[in-house]
Amino acid sequence: MSSQKSDSVHSEWSNQELADVFERIANLLEIKGDVIYKIRAYQRAAESLRAEPRSAAALLAEGKLDEIPGVGKAISEKIEELITTGKLEFLEQLEQEIPPSLLELLQVPDVGPKRAALLWKQAGITDLAGLEAAAREHRLSKLPGLGEKSEARILAGIEALGRRTGRMSLDVAWAHAQRWMDWLRQQPEVQRVEPGGSLRRWRETIGDLDLIAASDHPEPLMERFIHHPDVQRVKGHGENKSSVELRNGVHIQLWAQPPQRFGTLWVYATGSKAHNVRLRELALKRQLSLSERGFEDASGRLMEYATEEEVYAVLDLPWIPPELREDHGEIEAALKGQLPELIETRQIQAELHSHTTWSDGALSVEGMARAAIERGLRILAITDHSGTLGITGGLKAEQLPAQRAEIEQVQARLGKQIKLLHGIEVDIMADGSLGFADEVLAGLDIVIASLHSSLRQPRETITARLVRAIRNPHVDLIAHPSGRLLPNREGADLDWDTVLAEAKAHGVALEINANPHRLDLTDLYARRALELGIPLAINTDAHSPGELDLARYGAAVARRAWVGPEQVLNTWTVERLTRWLAQR
Repeated sequence: MSSQKSDSVHSEWSNQELADVFERIANLLEIKGDVIYKIRAYQRAAESLRAEPRSAAALLAEGKLDEIPGVGKAISEKIEELITTGKLEFLEQLEQEIPPSLLELLQVPDVGPKRAALLWKQAGITDLAGLEAAAREHRLSKLPGLGEKSEARILAGIEALGRRTGRMSLDVAWAHAQRWMDWLRQQPEVQRVEPGGSLRRWRETIGDLDLIAASDHPEPLMERFIHHPDVQRVKGHGENKSSVELRNGVHIQLWAQPPQRFGTLWVYATGSKAHNVRLRELALKRQLSLSERGFEDASGRLMEYATEEEVYAVLDLPWIPPELREDHGEIEAALKGQLPELIETRQIQAELHSHTTWSDGALSVEGMARAAIERGLRILAITDHSGTLGITGGLKAEQLPAQRAEIEQVQARLGKQIKLLHGIEVDIMADGSLGFADEVLAGLDIVIASLHSSLRQPRETITARLVRAIRNPHVDLIAHPSGRLLPNREGADLDWDTVLAEAKAHGVALEINANPHRLDLTDLYARRALELGIPLAINTDAHSPGELDLARYGAAVARRAWVGPEQVLNTWTVERLTRWLAQR
């Protein structure tokens, strides 16, 4: 993206847009070869802005930008410049030094900023097309640090890009939807606005946004919607439904019906298509037809319903949570009265995967602990990266005693407000060994093992690598198992039947990473883990206080997987969780 921003719904920069700018700066600086602390400062600012629930523009107006973790004087000034002028001189100068098209290369899984710099300086490659041409002509394998295998992986990564769908991550989609729902609520014809479609079902990525409005006078609302200054193209326009493409590329479909039909419209526009087909089949058995307007009987009489509960009741069904509406057995379960109890975000009282300034986190142990207390958490595991991940500045084994001493001091100050656990997120090396020796891991309260590198290994190799970690007697939890990054980086090609069987056999928990750019495990494999009785953990992988608020995204994955609170470690009492860890 460019630093120049078009008018938004509120004529202000969203936190997501600001974060994108700082992430862009960080990547350009890393390509340039700038000092790591400066690069990390911009990365942290981006992370904090994405996790910050309050609007940066509002905080600027209140003089409170410094309340955002990782946002100091220099970053605050740049945020102010962006919000007040719509551009950033520092970024413009940086883009004159470094071809911005180099950032295209970072979409390829095997190309990071350092490799992008190598390709630029050694081969004059500045964009994705040039990279693909060089790979196909076998010019990459002749560059320092690259060989035929690296060249093949890069080409495979480029081909994978062509299969991308252009879908948004959940946090980005919710941010766009919230801004437009705020705008809709200000319109005089609107009595109620809600999200629909795949966003309401909390799919892991989102294509079009569906927004549902209750209005007695939808025509003027639709006119104002399609003529909004942010609309680039009108894809469809009608009295009760219009579709547009915004200048930022987002597609929105607005549905509207009178309030007395809102329930039927909301069911219909939430979907999924397969779920709606099943509802229509049930309606037909009762000699009814179902549309977004309501039920119509054989005589043509329209029955209108203001709530979803009324709609499902007509079909002798209880209300079905939106996350389950995928025709994955929810209709059959509802007919039998066997819908599962689903986990709720409020039931999560432990965060078992967090980072501090001991590695790449934004706050100290005490800072993160107090942030956890503010959010009602009872348990916080401090699990900084092991020192095998160079860019994170991770912990060395010899630093662990000092970290434990600090954790114990903080625990003494905070008392029973929260239980702190001393752990590590240890890297699973390319051969399946772990970054720390077993005798070191044995002294920790909790050990998380993660894949971070060499994700493109063949299925047999990377599966064996993960299995070796699962079989380690000191590993309690596998974090973000596939290593994917949404919406565009594919996860490792794992043999999931083997991975799940080994986790079951060794009693190792699997994480649903709640960061909306991971959501890993997927709902598919989380449901299989549920069926096998494998313990699950919903963790935010928080590197800053605001990221602790991401738990709702992980809970949504669990709900889509039919998971209740009982099998999720994070809902357990302090006594039960510490007992489980001690017995591992």
